[in-house]
Amino acid sequence: MEDHLKPMFASQSVTHTPARKERRALSWQNRFRRWFFEGMRSNYKKTPSHQDAWWKVMCLTGTDYFSSVGYAPGIAYLAAGLLSPIATLIVVIVTLFGLVPLYSRVARESPHGQGSVAMLENLLPGWRGKTIVLLLLGFAATDFVITITLSAADATAHIVENPLVRTWLSDRIAVTLVLLAVLGGVFLKGFREAIGVSFACVSLYLFCNVVVGVVSLYQVFTHLEVLSNWQNLIYTSHHGSTWAVIGISLLLFPKLALGMSGFETGVAVMPLVKGDPHDDPESPQGRIKNTRKLLLTAAVIMSFLLLTSSLTTTTLIPPEAFREGGAANGRALAYLAHLYLGHEFGTIYDVSTILILWFAGASAMAGLLSLVPRYLPRYGMAPEWARAQRPLVVFFTFITFVVTVIFRANVDAQAGAYATGVLVLITSAALAVSIVTWKEGALKRYAFLAILLAFIYTSITNMIERPEGLHIASFFITTIMFTSIISRVIRSFEIRISDVALDAEAERLIDDAIKDRGQICLLAHRPGGSDYANKEFETRTVHKLTLDEATFIFLEVSLSDPSEFIDDCLHVTGYEIDGVRILRCQSPAIPNAIAAILLYLRDKTNTLPHAYFGWTEGHPLAYVFRYIFLGEGETAPVTREILREAEKDANRRPKILVG
Repeated sequence: MEDHLKPMFASQSVTHTPARKERRALSWQNRFRRWFFEGMRSNYKKTPSHQDAWWKVMCLTGTDYFSSVGYAPGIAYLAAGLLSPIATLIVVIVTLFGLVPLYSRVARESPHGQGSVAMLENLLPGWRGKTIVLLLLGFAATDFVITITLSAADATAHIVENPLVRTWLSDRIAVTLVLLAVLGGVFLKGFREAIGVSFACVSLYLFCNVVVGVVSLYQVFTHLEVLSNWQNLIYTSHHGSTWAVIGISLLLFPKLALGMSGFETGVAVMPLVKGDPHDDPESPQGRIKNTRKLLLTAAVIMSFLLLTSSLTTTTLIPPEAFREGGAANGRALAYLAHLYLGHEFGTIYDVSTILILWFAGASAMAGLLSLVPRYLPRYGMAPEWARAQRPLVVFFTFITFVVTVIFRANVDAQAGAYATGVLVLITSAALAVSIVTWKEGALKRYAFLAILLAFIYTSITNMIERPEGLHIASFFITTIMFTSIISRVIRSFEIRISDVALDAEAERLIDDAIKDRGQICLLAHRPGGSDYANKEFETRTVHKLTLDEATFIFLEVSLSDPSEFIDDCLHVTGYEIDGVRILRCQSPAIPNAIAAILLYLRDKTNTLPHAYFGWTEGHPLAYVFRYIFLGEGETAPVTREILREAEKDANRRPKILVG
C-alpha cells in the first residue's frame, strides 16, 4: 500500500471502531436474548421424545421419594420420639393400603401425567375448576420448592458433618446456596439424560442404604438390650398401655407425612413410561399397567427403608444427637454408616446421599418447569416468558435462595412446609378419586371417602401445628393469582384461535356472497333470537344500505366455557333458513371468535370482510370485565381492538361498523 494512502485507511479504521463495537455488542445481546428466551414461542410438548422401562423411570421419581430417607428418620424422631418406629409403621400401612390404590386410580384417569390437579379441573369445569387448579398449583409449587431447598440443606448437612471436611467447611447457608446455584446453572445450560443419571444415583444410594440397614439391624438383634430398653421406655412413658401407644402414634401420623412424598411425582412421570406397542394413545393400558407397577414397587422399597431406618436410628443413636447441631441431625443413617462401617464407607454413603438429594432437587425443578407451561399459558394466566425454560429457572432459583435464607438452611425447620405441600396434593387426589368412584359401588365409595377424610384431618392438623407451610403456600398462591389476573388482562386482545374450519354449507354461503356482491358482510346476531328481518332492517336503516349494496350473512357465536383461553380450532357451521343465511359457532370469547373468522375470510377470499354491530347499553369498564372473565361484553370495540393488535396494516384490516 502506498504511504500516502495509509493515513486515510488508519483514519477510517479509527472512525468505525466505535460503530463496530456497538454492532458487536448488539449482536451479543441478540444472541443472549435468543438463547435466554428459547422456547418462548413454542407450545407445551405433551408427548416426550424418549420413553423407558418402568423400573428405570421409577428411579427418576425415586430421587425425590427415596432421598427423603436421608432426613426422614431424624425428623420422625424429633416429631415422635421413642414412638417413631410405631408411627412410621402407620405411615407404611397408609402408604401400601391407601396411597397405592389411590394413585393407581389417578394413573388410570390421567395416563398422560396430568395427575390429580387435571382430574379436578375436568370434574369441576369453568372458573370453579380453574380456581381450584390455581390454588393447587400454589401448594404444588410449595412442595417442589421446599423439595429443592430441603434436599440441598440436607446435602449440606452430609457435607459439613463429614469428618473429612468438617474442619474447613462449616457455613451451611453458604454451602446450600452454592448447591442451589449449581442446580440452577445446570438447568440454564440444559438438562438431558435425566433417566440415566437418576438410575445411577438411585442404584448407588439403595445399595448403600441396604448395606447400612443390614449392618444396623445386625447390631440391634445382636444387642437385644437396646430393643428391651426401647420397649421399657415406651411403656414407662405411657403407663404400660398398648392402646395409648397406638393412639398417640396415630395422632403423630401428620408429622411423619414426609415419608409419602413420591406419589404425585410418580404419576407426573407417566409419559416417560414405555407401554405396550399397540397402546391406544388416548387410553394406553400398557402404560397404565406399568405405572402401577412403578407405584407399588417404589412404595414397597420405601416402606422397607422407612421401617428399618426408623427402628435402627431410634434404638442405636443417642437422643441428643438428633437435636439441632447434633451429629445425627438431618443425617441419621449417615451417622450409623460412619459409626459401624468406618469413615471410608461412611464417606461413600455421604456422597451417594448428596448425589441423590441434589438430583431430587433437579427432579423437583423439572417438575416446576413442566407444571407452569402445562396450565398457566392455556388459561392465558402466565406472562409470555413463562413458556421459556431459562427465565423460569432464574425465577425459581431466586425463590429457593430466599427460602434457604429464611429457614437458615435448616432441614427440620422446612419439614412442616414440605409436609403441607405433600398432604394437600394427596388430599386433592383423594377428593378427585372419591368423586370419580362415587357411583362404582359402596366398597370403593367408602374406602376412598375414608382416605379423603383421613388426609383432610392430616392436612389441617399439619397446618395448625406447623403453619409455615401454609404461609409459603399462601405466598405462591397470591403470586400466581396476581400474575394470572394481570397476564389474562394483558393477553385478552390476542388472537387465541389457532385455526378456523368451515363446513360445506358455510363454504357455500361464503362463495355465493363473493359471486353475488364481490364482498362479505357479516351481521352479528345474538344466538337464540329469531328477529332476523328486524335486525337487518335496523342495520340497513342506520348505515343507509340498499339490497344491491350489501347482502348480509348473520353470524351467531355461542359462548362455551369462558374460563378457557385458547381454542385450537373454531368450527363454523352454515345454515340457510327461509332465505336467511347464518353462520354459527361456539367459543370461550365471542369477540375473539368474530375477529378470527374475519381474518380467516380475508385470507381465504382475498377481500376485506365487513362486520356490522349494534351498540349495547352499560358501563364500558363493566363490559371489559365481562369480556376478560366471562367472554362477552361490548363486542364491537373489543373485536376492533383484537383486529388492530393482530393486523398492524390498517389497509388489510377487516372493517368494523357499529350503529
